[in-house]
Amino acid sequence: MNASAAMPPFFALRPEAEQAPTSGIVDVFNYGRNREGLIPLWVGEGDLPTPPFICDAATRSLAAGETFYTYQRGIPELRQTLSRYHERIYGQPVDPERFFVTSGGMPAMQVAMRMVSGPGDEVLISTPAWPNFAGAITVAGAQPVAVPMVFGQNGWNLDFDRLEKAVTPRTRALLINSPANPTGWTATFSDLRALLDLARRHGLWIIADEIYGRFVYDPALQVEGRAPSFRDVMASEDRILFVQTFSKNWAMTGWRLGWLEAPPALGQVIENLVQYQSSGTPVFIQRGGVAALEQGEEFVAHQIDRARTGREIVGRLSQTDFVELPPPSGAFYAFLKIKSQKTSKEIAMGLIEEANVGLAPGSAFGEAGEGYLRLCYARKASDLEEAVRRIGEALPRVVG
Repeated sequence: MNASAAMPPFFALRPEAEQAPTSGIVDVFNYGRNREGLIPLWVGEGDLPTPPFICDAATRSLAAGETFYTYQRGIPELRQTLSRYHERIYGQPVDPERFFVTSGGMPAMQVAMRMVSGPGDEVLISTPAWPNFAGAITVAGAQPVAVPMVFGQNGWNLDFDRLEKAVTPRTRALLINSPANPTGWTATFSDLRALLDLARRHGLWIIADEIYGRFVYDPALQVEGRAPSFRDVMASEDRILFVQTFSKNWAMTGWRLGWLEAPPALGQVIENLVQYQSSGTPVFIQRGGVAALEQGEEFVAHQIDRARTGREIVGRLSQTDFVELPPPSGAFYAFLKIKSQKTSKEIAMGLIEEANVGLAPGSAFGEAGEGYLRLCYARKASDLEEAVRRIGEALPRVVG
């Protein structure tokens, strides 16, 4: 369903606005909102508040009167700190001029999409995928093209034949999310090289969402404690835009702070788009970002340890007669395949009623997600233990 379904025709809005899809996650969220005792595992955030050292940095900035307009590209201190952070994590020097601060990951995605796509263009997305990807493409006036992944005993994998066949003269970009929301799929070096080869042959941009790159569990995929990245295989001339956020690693979802990494030659274009989108990100929020990058490694490690424990706990659902769940390689989601003739939304609603647990319906992540439920396990173990118990008891009643 989209906004136009209930829109009076005399408003005559632009189609890219009318066709912006409604979030299937929010539909279920609203249905279960404010239920006493409900365990909310439906959205992509943990249960930890932002750590004090980040809040204190923002508070000091406010006290110092840093409440005025600022650099459209981000304050120099944050861009330099981003450069040092990337060198530390990826082992390569990175020019600070590659980083552009945005008011969250979604604005970074919007800027990327507006640079490389528009009316008449197509962008390929491997699905199931976070619904905001298709939304960002749609509101840019372009057409999202879903390319279903393959599900098997070892989980999800890209279908390169389908990707190749999906490319048309109108295709402008590939959107690649690894580790992936909601499936947990994590690209291998071979996958990344194949995707780069595809993009090079067809002259495509790659929009790389590597937001969950610190959350990887399969030892065969770990590179110094992180997931493989396009940075490991790309050349300097490759057309790749990296979308990032502070939300996940540092528990800053409500702060709305992210960044876009792009070739410095695009700097003026990106600065212009940020100007007309938000006129820059508040300085006090950026000061929190500096503190997160400089002081946050212990907190990130704690987050990863909690997620690893959560992954093990929710994996027990595969022992029931109703769930198939190969262990996800990365991110912090379990994408449960449910054995039922009901729709994923019906099952999600039923679990709210019968188990008082909130999960996201797989249909929210595209047609390839129907028959699945997404569970966010970035929470304390006691909540997840109770949620698994409740779900296991309720499923026989819900799926029939």
